[in-house]
Amino acid sequence: MKFLRFVFVAALWFAVLPARAQTPDAHLATVLAQMDKASAEFKSARADVSQSYYERVSKDTTTESGSVYFERKGGSTQMGLVTLDPGGKSKHQVIEFNDGVLRIFDVPNDQIRVIKAGPNQGIAETFLTLGFGGSGKALAQAWEITDQGSETLLDGGQPVKTEKLVLVSKDAKLRNTFTQVTIWVDPVRDVSLKQVFDTPSNDKRTATYSRIKVNGGVDLKYFAIKKDSKTTVVGP
Repeated sequence: MKFLRFVFVAALWFAVLPARAQTPDAHLATVLAQMDKASAEFKSARADVSQSYYERVSKDTTTESGSVYFERKGGSTQMGLVTLDPGGKSKHQVIEFNDGVLRIFDVPNDQIRVIKAGPNQGIAETFLTLGFGGSGKALAQAWEITDQGSETLLDGGQPVKTEKLVLVSKDAKLRNTFTQVTIWVDPVRDVSLKQVFDTPSNDKRTATYSRIKVNGGVDLKYFAIKKDSKTTVVGP
């Protein structure tokens, strides 16, 4: 199961109300235009996140919780994710993506795995900004989109109207990693409240985001990877 979680993480660098007279295509165009508008003003987002990983072969589901942030700097996006141990008191894993480099810090084992995106940085950021600050135009360029309509989800106990979009990558290689991705996006803020990643082997990652704060301050110290002389580093 640890390997499955790693596969999902590593694959990241590889992943309004409609008018009454609108057709489905016109409604999707309206949603994407809303995302374009919000994306232009997007600087950062921070949220609590709950993730579950389902492995079909073992029929096992693992759940973890933590916090995530996204921050746009210049023309690129950096992100950080902290997951907690089952008791929810201490950090279990710290993940950082910045300047095309993915670092995964396994806190209990005091080990950092380093992966460089290299020429795949653009693909990496496509996944990282999926439903968090990415424009509707960029979404349509990278994915075939099926709009499954509006659904109301809760964000910190408050109802939010989202659009359920099923995404299939236009890149055949990426379809070998994820057959489809489903996002429930709030186009007004350009953030996701839920994401489901499906793989060809029928494994599944589901992420639910709550208490989302857009363009507020982010405590980067909380998401920082802290190593000492005993920390081992694997990778370039």
